[in-house]
Amino acid sequence: MSAVSTAKGPAGGRSSLTSVSLGRKVKDRVVQGLVYLAFALAVIPLLSVLWTVLVNGLKRLDLTFFQFSMNAVSGKDPGGGAYHAIIGTLQQVLITSLIAVPIAVLTAIYLVEYAGNGRLGKIISFTVDVMTGIPSIVAGLFVLALWLLTFGFDFSGFAGSLALTILMIPTVVRATEEMLKLVPNDLREASYALGVPRWRTVCFVVLPTAMTGIVTGVMLAVARVMGETAPLLLTIFFTKAINNDPFNGPQASLPTFIWEQAADPNQNSIDRAWTGALVLIGIIMLLNLVARFVARRSAPTGR
Repeated sequence: MSAVSTAKGPAGGRSSLTSVSLGRKVKDRVVQGLVYLAFALAVIPLLSVLWTVLVNGLKRLDLTFFQFSMNAVSGKDPGGGAYHAIIGTLQQVLITSLIAVPIAVLTAIYLVEYAGNGRLGKIISFTVDVMTGIPSIVAGLFVLALWLLTFGFDFSGFAGSLALTILMIPTVVRATEEMLKLVPNDLREASYALGVPRWRTVCFVVLPTAMTGIVTGVMLAVARVMGETAPLLLTIFFTKAINNDPFNGPQASLPTFIWEQAADPNQNSIDRAWTGALVLIGIIMLLNLVARFVARRSAPTGR
C-alpha cells in the first residue's frame, strides 16, 4: 500500500490529509478580502490626489510655463511661468545629492562592514535614528541660525541645499544599510578566501550587488527633499526672477513657488500652483525612472 493518505475525522470518518476544511477555506477568503480592502483603501486616496493634480495642473501646462519666470507678473495677471523655480529646484537637489549621498553611503558601509558591535557604531546608529525623526523646519532653523546668522552668509540655493542635506542623509543611510545587510555573507567570504582586501570586496562585490536597492533608497530620499517647503522658506527666501547661481542671492524653487502662488486668491495664481505641483511630481517620476534604468544596466548579471 502507499503511504497513509487518510485520517479519522472528528466523527470517526476518514478524510484526505490534503483536503482543506470548509472553515479554513472561509477564513482564507475572509483574510484575502481584507487584504484587498486594505490595498484599495491605500490606493484610492493616492489615485484621487494624482487625478486632482492632473486635472487642475493641465490648465497651465504649456511652453510659456517652462520658458518664463514670474518676474514683473502679478498674481492676477495671466501668463508667467516657473522656469526660475524649476532651475532652482534642480540645482538645489543636485547639490544636496552630491553632499548627502557620499556621506550617507560611506556611513552605511562603516556600520555594516566595519563597526560590528562597537560603541562608535551604536552611537552613529542612534544619531541616525534621531535625525530621521527631525522635523524639516528644525533643519531649516539650524541652517538659518548657523550659516546665515552666525557666519553671515546671504540667502541662497546652497543654504537651502544644506538644510535638505540634513533631511536626506538619514534616509539614505538607513536604506543603504538595509540593502548591504541583504548581501549574502557567502559573497564576502568567497572574496576574502581569494585574498581580496576588505575595501576591494566592498567596492567590487558588495556595492554592485546592492546597487539597485541603494539607488531606490536614494531616489526615495530625493523625492522627500524635493517636496520640502519649510526649510527652504527660511534659507533661500523668495524671488520671482531667474537666478542661475545657487551660491549668490535668493533663489526660487518649485515648493516655494507652489506655496507662494497658492497663497494668492486669484485664479491665475491658483492655476499656476496646480501646474507647479504637477511638474514637481513629473520631475520626481522622471528621475526615478532614469535612476532605475541606470541601476539595472549597471547591476551585475551573474554570468
